[in-house]
Amino acid sequence: MKLFFLPALVLTAAVAVAQPKIVTQAVISTTTNVIAPEDEDVAQVQNQGGGGGMSFRNFGDGETKSTTYIKNDMVKTNFKSETFRGSVFRNNAAKTTITVFEIMGNKQGISATDDDQAAMRKKADSMMQERTKTDTNMQRRTRNVSPDVTVAYTDESKKIAGYNCKKAYIITDKLIRKDSMAVWYTPDVKFPNVSSTGGTSGFGNMGGPNSFDKIDGFVMQYERKMPRGRLMEVKVTKIETGEEVKDKEFEIPKDVEIKSMKEMSEQGGGMMRMMRPQ
Repeated sequence: MKLFFLPALVLTAAVAVAQPKIVTQAVISTTTNVIAPEDEDVAQVQNQGGGGGMSFRNFGDGETKSTTYIKNDMVKTNFKSETFRGSVFRNNAAKTTITVFEIMGNKQGISATDDDQAAMRKKADSMMQERTKTDTNMQRRTRNVSPDVTVAYTDESKKIAGYNCKKAYIITDKLIRKDSMAVWYTPDVKFPNVSSTGGTSGFGNMGGPNSFDKIDGFVMQYERKMPRGRLMEVKVTKIETGEEVKDKEFEIPKDVEIKSMKEMSEQGGGMMRMMRPQ
C-alpha cells in the first residue's frame, strides 16, 4: 500500500507546485507596435476618405504605450500614442466597461455593459449573415462564425521582463482554414480577469470572448496579423506586484461626459464621430 500511494502523493505535490500563483494586485506596463506594410502607398490610404474629410484607416499605426492597474475585480488601462490617448475602466463584478478617449483635443466617454456588447455582436452577426446571402466572397470568409480555438504548448523558453516564459501556439480552426499565432506566456502567475495586456486587450475586451483565456498562465508577448497587411507586436515590459494599488486609480474622471453605447449609437457614430475635426 505504501508503494502504491507514495508515487501518487509525489505526483500530486508536483502538480500543485506547477500551478500559477494568483496575484490580485499589480501594475503592468506593455508596448504595442502596429507595423504597416513597407510598400503601402500612404498618400492613397489617407485620401480614401473623400469629401475633404480625414481618413482614419491607418489610425493606431505605430507605437502605443499602456499601463494596466489590477485590483481584484477592478482593472484600468491607460494608453497613449502619437495620435490618441485614453483610459479603459473595467468592473468585472458589475460587468461594465467605461472607455475615455482624447483624440485631437476632444474628450468623450462611452459606457457599456456586457449585455450591450453581446447585443451589438449579435446585431453585427445578423447583418453579416444577411450579406452572405448575396455575397459569395463573404460566404467563404464567414462559414464558421464561432471557430474552434485550441492551444499547443512547446518546450521553448526565454525570459521576458524578468519572468520565465514558455512558447505556445493558439490555433484557430475557421473550417475553411486554420490560423496559428505564437505567444510567449509565463506559467508562474495569473491575474484575476486579465489574461493579457496591450493590443486589443488594452481596450478592455468589453466582456467579449478572448482566446488568451485558454492559456495556462499570463501572456507576455505575441504577434498578430491584422487587416490591410499590418502586423501587431505586443510585449510586456514590466510587472510590479510589491505595492498596494490605490482605489483612486479606478475613479472615473469628472470632466468627461460619459454616454451609454445606446446613446452613441442613436447619435450615429460613436468614437469615430468624436474624432471628426470640428
